[in-house]
Amino acid sequence: MGADGGTSLLERSRELGGAHKLYRHGHSPVHRLPPHTKLAAVFAFVVVVVSTPREAMWAFGVYALLLGCVAYRARVPAGFLLKRLLIEVPFVAFAVLMPFVAEGERVQVLGLSLSVNGLWGAWNVLAKGTLGVAASVLLAATTDLRELLLGLQRLKLPPLLVQIASFMIRYGDVITDEMRRMRIARESRGFEARGVRQWGVLAKSAGALFIRSYERGERVHLAMVSRGYAGSMPVIDEVTATRDQWLRALALPCSALVVCLLGWFL
Repeated sequence: MGADGGTSLLERSRELGGAHKLYRHGHSPVHRLPPHTKLAAVFAFVVVVVSTPREAMWAFGVYALLLGCVAYRARVPAGFLLKRLLIEVPFVAFAVLMPFVAEGERVQVLGLSLSVNGLWGAWNVLAKGTLGVAASVLLAATTDLRELLLGLQRLKLPPLLVQIASFMIRYGDVITDEMRRMRIARESRGFEARGVRQWGVLAKSAGALFIRSYERGERVHLAMVSRGYAGSMPVIDEVTATRDQWLRALALPCSALVVCLLGWFL
């Protein structure tokens, strides 16, 4: 994205910090793609994966291979990706229970009576859910939060929603830092949360945190209004994408679409 208008803003964003834990700093071809092209590509890829018939098991293997190619191009290690996939553990637990609780035709597997529909449903959830989470993790690993906001803005998401997301990101860091300072203050006074008796102190801390956050938000809003804020944030730089960048970003969902069509007709 060297010649794009949004390069200077993205570089300044990185210099100012604030990269989230899922982000992996790099200079790969995937990192350099404009954020809105990556958002569109991931959304289209997930739609294609969800539209694939569950019986076409080979298609999901091809999807995984495509994501592996993207991870290789983005220089995202397999360990980094697998560790972040742990977020889908609750869905895995749900899928594991489906063969036991679903109704319909039963089949014996290792002495257990399992539902055929439940087995297909479990496979459907695991395959499509894992691929969707993996695609999202790759997006987060190659795109900083501020870039994601610029991408959403470029894709014409309602400005109010983009502003809310932006404030949430900024205040999330502020509140987390405030919680850390309050914890250090409690521990410096010998406080240890060992049981129910200490819940009162923690409740008071939570109340104080809420009041401080609310007051800080009011002060920031008044400061913004005094500087001319009228409901919309100014656009500092436009994030643009060339035709070549769009083609490279959409290579993933287009390849997946071909696989999906083969899965329906073969």
